Amino acid sequence: MPLLQVHGIKKRFPGVLALDAVDMAIEPGEVLAVIGENGAGKSTLMKILAGIQASDEGEILIDDKPVTIDSPRRATELGIALIHQELNLCDNLTVAANIYLGREPRTFGLIDREAIHQGATTALAQIGLNIAPNTLLRELPIGHQQLIEIAKALSTQARVLIMDEPTSSLTSEEAKALFTVINDLRDRGVAIVYISHRLSEVTALADRVTVLRDGQNAGELPRTEILHNAMVSLMVGRNVSQYYAHQPHEAGEIILQAGDLVVPAWPEHPLNFSVHRGEIVGIAGLVGAGRTELLQVLFGIAPALAGRVLIDGDPQTLHSPVDAIRAGLALVPEDRKQQGLILEMAVADNIGLPGLHRHHRMGFADYARQNADAEQLIQRLSIRTPDAGQIVQYLSGGNQQKVVLAKWLALEPRVLLLDEPTRGIDVGAKEEIYRLMEELAATGVAVLFASSEMEEILGMSDRTFVMHEGHITGQLQRADLSEEAIMHLATGKAA
Repeated sequence: MPLLQVHGIKKRFPGVLALDAVDMAIEPGEVLAVIGENGAGKSTLMKILAGIQASDEGEILIDDKPVTIDSPRRATELGIALIHQELNLCDNLTVAANIYLGREPRTFGLIDREAIHQGATTALAQIGLNIAPNTLLRELPIGHQQLIEIAKALSTQARVLIMDEPTSSLTSEEAKALFTVINDLRDRGVAIVYISHRLSEVTALADRVTVLRDGQNAGELPRTEILHNAMVSLMVGRNVSQYYAHQPHEAGEIILQAGDLVVPAWPEHPLNFSVHRGEIVGIAGLVGAGRTELLQVLFGIAPALAGRVLIDGDPQTLHSPVDAIRAGLALVPEDRKQQGLILEMAVADNIGLPGLHRHHRMGFADYARQNADAEQLIQRLSIRTPDAGQIVQYLSGGNQQKVVLAKWLALEPRVLLLDEPTRGIDVGAKEEIYRLMEELAATGVAVLFASSEMEEILGMSDRTFVMHEGHITGQLQRADLSEEAIMHLATGKAA
């Protein structure tokens, strides 16, 4: 008998039918992967199960009995825990305090700190994280903070554990440790709903796959049929014939050049490199290699300690993003929600922000022109939105990422900097972004992108330079690119 069942769930938002009669079931001790493109309805369905949102129609059954989940507290009481993709923690509190926040055990009305400490120790041991429970959360790297989120969920003694992109911030070793935890939980009878865009993880972990597309059930795959092509076909409704669109071609003259550039995070390693017009250059490296820090210096977010940056041979003073924009640079940051968008504003307003100086008439904002430009970019990038006035936070992750790209394309940059350009988006949206990168390069735009996805580096780079602890250990031409060669350099071994 299924532990959890969902029948005919519907959910509407303004202008969007997010879920349309969705069904789902999961057995005890089963890992059920729920996959689909961004906007397919995965997160909405999980928020309904976690009591964060209410469905408009349909029913939820636990142990074959109908239940009402009208709050996160009720979901916890029913044994359902949701691990959010984006951290839901307080960095000013200790690890133990975060794990028990809002449900602290009490003795005679007072918080039982000893019980919290012991419970946190047990939860941390379950995920193989060897840190002191009294450690301040802000002292931990992002990967460890993600594991704390998982420990928090496990401490509720959940019978159904929903994991939304749980490895998005983890290193490969941390991910392996998590997979061990998942297998242990499965053996103990915990039902796990696993949401991930990393199909290799789904193939390795899932007992069964449920696919959503456009808010509806698109199909289901048993363990023996969980294959990459089968999943992609159900997700996008078509075969992805050419996933990586890049066709290498002859690059033009040098447009971006860095000479003895010193990044604050790694002052002991001056950087020297160049990027040509029409070239797509990848930046590879392990977590903490300095890729993001380099892009932030190039875009004027962080000041360079020394060295120079030249655009078309002209030295640039990059004290702020304004300076970088004037020089023809644009940056798509790793964290689109915190750094790339104003979520409460409309699509058109977000797209128009960098070019406000273009959208005015006699000192007044020219909203008609702004909306017209936004509509053109919405069409060009195939942004799925009811209209240009839609609030950005209601769009899927992939479409939000396209909005970030659109706002920079409106300025026609000469150099496009991309930091993890496809993080947390589905295979269909990835394909579209790859095609856009190729189109921009074909028009002479230089594309410099940092990525943790090896296949992305191998598939889209004309040339790759590899970083380790703040310095460039080597450069690889496309003909020399391989996972082995990149990892050799990424671990600090010079070419």
